[in-house]
Amino acid sequence: MYYEERSSGLSFLAGLVLGAAIGAGVALLTAPQSGRRTRKQLQRAAVGVRDSASERWGDFTGDVRSVVKSGRRRIRL
Repeated sequence: MYYEERSSGLSFLAGLVLGAAIGAGVALLTAPQSGRRTRKQLQRAAVGVRDSASERWGDFTGDVRSVVKSGRRRIRL
């Protein structure tokens, strides 16, 4: 039963990602602006996503380090 629920969730997520990719492709093909302008806009968006992901990853690794350090202190006590 757990496997079926997890599989259903993964299928939904895969469908969501696929739908988003198809929607983005259609939007690019029907965009009212030039290709150069669209590429620049996509490049800026990609840089923003990369920077945001990098910042979130840094926050996450900092949190993990903090938890590990706290756990090590508790073990030593």
